[in-house]
Amino acid sequence: MVAITVDSVEESRRLAGMQGYTFPILSDPGAKTIRAYGVVHEGGGEDGHDIARPAEFLVDDTGTIRWVNLAESLLARLRPESVLRMIDAMPRGR
Repeated sequence: MVAITVDSVEESRRLAGMQGYTFPILSDPGAKTIRAYGVVHEGGGEDGHDIARPAEFLVDDTGTIRWVNLAESLLARLRPESVLRMIDAMPRGR
């Protein structure tokens, strides 16, 4: 699991510490990656800056995107159980 955010490295570290996250959180302050994956919410930040809308991508070991969930609301989040079911359903091996 990896998270990508427009937040600074420092802000992401603070959030990870507060929430107990142990996965990497990558900083994308220019929103290049977020734009490339089509998940930018233009002007959605507190001060009108671009942010990412909630999304989950399952990527296999070849780098192929196998499943995508794009939320319409910034408040929407999938339950972890839903994502785990999708991971379990992914084909293994070649």
